Amino acid sequence: QVQLVESGGGVVQPGGSLRLSCAASRFTLDNYAIGWFRQAPGKEREGVSCISSSNGRADYADSVKGRFTISKDNAKNTVSLQMNSLKPEDTAVYYCAAAPFRLGSLDIRLYYYWGQGAQVTVSS
Repeated sequence: QVQLVESGGGVVQPGGSLRLSCAASRFTLDNYAIGWFRQAPGKEREGVSCISSSNGRADYADSVKGRFTISKDNAKNTVSLQMNSLKPEDTAVYYCAAAPFRLGSLDIRLYYYWGQGAQVTVSS
């Protein structure tokens, strides 16, 4: 019943930008904390950013602070991740996830619902 679908992935040169979107179906994002996670080949899945439903607070991994921005559009029931100044090390599959909590966290263990992932490749 709960469904999350990512879109907006692709290939971009270093220094470029991409915008990922996460569309929620059959539930409202207002009741969930939403997080973005990524996983590069051979590496563990890591938290990138999250947003709380209680107060809209956004948190970011140190590796993306100042470059990525998370936002929520309640009317469209979507959460976006604007990624600027992309680096090769940002290359990964990016996942949108929802947790049945109002406060967001980058702890992957708190997220129960996951999208299928979107590939982001940063390369010359």
